[in-house]
Order: sequence, then structure tokens, then C-alpha cells
Amino acid sequence: MPTVFIRNAAYNEHVLRPIIYEMLASGEAPVIKAGTRVLIKPNFLAPAVPEKALTTHPLIVRAVAEFALEKGARVQISDSPAMGSFAKLMKKGGYEEELKDLDVSARPFEKTVSVDVGEPFGSIAVAKDALEADVVLNLAKLKTHAQMMLTLGVKNLFGCIVGFEKPEWHMRTGVDRHLFGRLIVSIFEAVGPEYTILDGILAMEGQGPGKSGTPRELGLLLGGKSAHAVDHVACLITGMDPESLETQCNAREMNVYDGRVHINGDLNILDNFQFPELGSLTMGPDYLGRLMRKYIIQQPVANNKLCKLCGECWKYCPAEAVSYTDRGISFNTDICIRCYCCLEVCPHAAIRAKKPLAGKMIDWFRNR
Repeated sequence: MPTVFIRNAAYNEHVLRPIIYEMLASGEAPVIKAGTRVLIKPNFLAPAVPEKALTTHPLIVRAVAEFALEKGARVQISDSPAMGSFAKLMKKGGYEEELKDLDVSARPFEKTVSVDVGEPFGSIAVAKDALEADVVLNLAKLKTHAQMMLTLGVKNLFGCIVGFEKPEWHMRTGVDRHLFGRLIVSIFEAVGPEYTILDGILAMEGQGPGKSGTPRELGLLLGGKSAHAVDHVACLITGMDPESLETQCNAREMNVYDGRVHINGDLNILDNFQFPELGSLTMGPDYLGRLMRKYIIQQPVANNKLCKLCGECWKYCPAEAVSYTDRGISFNTDICIRCYCCLEVCPHAAIRAKKPLAGKMIDWFRNR
């Protein structure tokens, strides 16, 4: 039965260091010795200051790197950001400053290797560095996600899909959340990280995982060998049924997690954590589909007062559903797959997921 540590923590090196060292020195932690190639995989969604809660905090990345270096390991820190350059992310996020005195390599994922992750996906191009490391340490962020409800330890490994391969897979699976959850679990299992630490000190609630989300201080750090177990406990803490999280559901269906977990620490359940509203992506008969998608089903909307026409949304959209003029952007609801990549990558928090008025009225009558 996997163990998950729950510890009260703060972004202070004197608080974080002993907690992280305790986790990584536990009986279930990986053996790291001289010459071990350690890959640290943080959540590097986009360039942002730590106070925005978009990415794994730099002090956590530093403490994990220090632990591995003290064991004589060769340490690499990598991810494939959804937007913005890796160099800009390192600087704006405080990583460049925090890691400057450590003998580590920090670079984006670039080269890939084709890996057969099984049916129904077959071969997928996965970051070569992640597959060839001796030990992968998974440093995730506790955030809400407008498509998948929460993005935690397992989903963090979707960052091992490089560059624009991400929106391509969103296009192939994004309409079906359960199938997308299976894809995420399949990628996670292919990479096989040895240990997961979940940064919930400053978490994100609301319309995450991008800048439309709301930072919320939870003061928690979770850790465990099984990311499935860590995610299970994170669901409990936020008041969510773990089996309603698609990655948890798929992990049990795929027999890679049985739902059992031993908790080391105090489990305090929140009763007011704010989740995003997830609307059905398909509803009604085919001939009504167009009307449903335009007037009833939840969809991305833009606040043109906040929009700077920077181009990130239409460049990244896997369905090419975003168009623009000098007056603002609009979405083609006929082809939009509701993957919310646009919301995720928008650097100005100008895009939100919103249900049209007709859809809200139907919900109101249904729930009376």
C-alpha cells in the first residue's frame, strides 16, 4: 500500500528543506547515488511569478535538486511549457536566480522518442530526456483545470509531450474527457516517475490552470512514490470524490492503482474549495448538435477589454477555432473541441469558460 506524506509547509528554505529531505529519504523513495541521471520535471506551464500559482515554486525545485546533488547525481530540470520561451519562464519564475549556484542543467524538452503506450493510442512521441533518465522526480502543482477538474501529479507528465504535439492530442481526444484521461495515464505510466511531490502551498482554484485561476494558500506539501495515491489524497483534501477525476478513474480501470493509500500526516478536508464548472461537451441528437454547441454547451469566451491580440490562443488552438480582427477574437463553436488550451495559454487572463444563457436556463429548470 503506497504511503502519501501530508505536511504543513511554507515557501521558506528552512521549512521546505527538511520536509522534502524526509520524503526523498523515506523507504519508498528512489535510490539515488553517484552518477545517477536525475530528471526533475516541474510544472512549467508558462512564464509567471510564483505568486500567480501557475508553476511549481522555485524553492521546491531547488530543494529537490540539492538532495539529488548531495547524493552525487547528475541533475537536469526540464519541461515543455505550453507558452512562452523556456528562458523567459526560468527568469520570470525565479528559477534562474534560485538555481544559479547549483551544478544543474536546465533546458526544455526538445528531442522525442516514439513509445507504444497501448490501445487505443499506439505510438506517441515522448520527451527523450524523460525516458532516458535513471530517475524522474515529478514536481507537480495543485491546480484546477477547466477541462479535467484538477491537474495534479499524473497530469503533470503530459508535459513530456513536446511543443505542438500537445494540442494535436487534445484535438484527437479533447471532446472525450474519459479518453483524454486514459491518454494522460498512459503517458504517465510510460515515463514512470519514481517519486511525486505536489506543491499545494499556494494552490489554484476557480478557472485554472492558467492566469484565469485564483491563487489560494493551502500551506500543504504532499509526497509519495505513487502519483496516483498522491492525487487520490489531493482529491480528498479539496473535497472531491477521487473516482470523479478522470485520471483516477482510468488508473483503476487500467489496473495501475487499486485505490488503497496509507496517509502519513493530518488529512483535513476543505469544504469550500472552488472548482471550475465542467459542462457536457456533447449533448442531444446530431442534427441539433450545432445549436447545442453554440447556445447551450459551455464554451470559451473572450473579454476583449483584457485581450491584447498577442496571438497565443489562435496559434495554439488544436482545432483552429479561434479567429481575430483588430476588434478582438471570436470562437467557432462548430469546431471548438472545448479543450480550453486557449484559456490555459492566455497570458492576460482574457479567456474564460462560460455556459451560454440558454444553457444556464436549462440547468436552472432542471435543478428546480
